[in-house]
Formats: sequence, C-alpha cells, structure tokens
Amino acid sequence: MKGNRIYLSIIIPARNEKDSIGSTINNLLKFIDKEKTEIIVVDDHSTDDTSKVVESVSQDNPFVHLVKNIDEPGFANALKTGFSRANGEYVLPVMADGCDAPETISLMLEKAESGYDLVCGCRYMKGGGKSGGPFLQGFFSKFVCLSLYYIARIPTKDISNAFKLYRRQIIQTINLNEKGFAVSMEAALKFYFNNCRICDVPTVWHGRKKGKSKFRITRTFPYVKLYLQTLGRRWEK
Repeated sequence: MKGNRIYLSIIIPARNEKDSIGSTINNLLKFIDKEKTEIIVVDDHSTDDTSKVVESVSQDNPFVHLVKNIDEPGFANALKTGFSRANGEYVLPVMADGCDAPETISLMLEKAESGYDLVCGCRYMKGGGKSGGPFLQGFFSKFVCLSLYYIARIPTKDISNAFKLYRRQIIQTINLNEKGFAVSMEAALKFYFNNCRICDVPTVWHGRKKGKSKFRITRTFPYVKLYLQTLGRRWEK
C-alpha cells in the first residue's frame, strides 16, 4: 500500500436506488482508506435520481465515481462495467441497498494480502448470518451454497453471495456469461476451476430497509443451471 496507487476498487451496481445509495456510500466511508480506495457506482439505467444522489456525494468525496452501464440493463452488465473500470489491486462488489456489512472489508483485505485470490463474504459460517429478506430466497441460497461445499468440495460455504473480494488481474481476464445476479456465482466457480486460492470470512447480510426487494423466483433458475453444471464437472473427475 505504498504511494498513491489505488488499492481497493468498490463496485456498486445501482438501479433506482435513490433512497439507499447515499447511506450505502456513507457507511462505507467509515471502513475504507480514502486515499487508496475508489468507489465506482454503476448507474444501471435508473429512471429516478440515483445519479444525482451519487453526484452530490462525490462533490465532497472525489474518489466516488459515477459511470453508466451502456449495455443492456441488468446486474451482470452493470457489474462487468464496474470490473472493466476498476484500477485497484482488489475489486469488491457491494450492493446498493446496504445489505452488505462494510466492517467485513478489513478482514477481506487481510486474507487477500496473505495470498488468496478470492475472499468470499460468508453468511453460513461461524460469525456470519442473515437478517431479514425473503424466506424462500434464504432457504434456496443456503441449500445451494452448503451442498456445493459439502458435496462438490467447492472451498466456500457461500458461493452465491455477491459480496466477494477479487484479485483484479484475474477478474478482468475472466469471461462472464450470466446475465443476472448468478454472475457472482459464475465468477467464483471460474476462479475455482482455474485453481485460484479461495477462502471465506464471516459476514452478516441485512435485508433492505428501503425500497422493494428485487428477488423473483425465476431468478433462481440460472443458479440451478450453474449448480448442476458444477456437480457434473465434479462427478466427471
């Protein structure tokens, strides 16, 4: 962490999050080194004042940058836009609704500095947890994550969580095909199958306090596809 180089790039995909994005950024400020961190908010075709809120915050925090997802709208394209713009040694997606725990960041960086390429914020280990959110979403997530850990021996108990710290030089070379939220699971699996070092750190996820949940049962289908593909690859070995 020498000089003025960017050490950490935080990526926040945001669509119509005017009620949450300001507090999400401000909460992050308490847990980062402002001189070595950039926060990239990717406006994913918002129709509200999300961009105006971010621009207001950036006036006092010049390391906060607003970029636009110029591709088709969707979490995956917004996330990939952020990945392509990142300059830090490490890249960390953070959800715009404030569900991720910024106090986990220091532990993530500590693990990365010890040699891990992917550090997963884990809700399903000692010290981790979930508070709120749709019951069906939580049940499905826990089943997928823990069964892949115990059956397929994937070295994380929370493969589906978007709150993961990536080594930038690797994430920027990986081709991601998923169009929705399952892109986070796809990225982690590709790190694994490329023999990258992966570990978990405990984190607590909080259901959104403002706005409406974007969870839909149809959004589980890509996770099921990746789940079955992963089991298939493990059984082939």
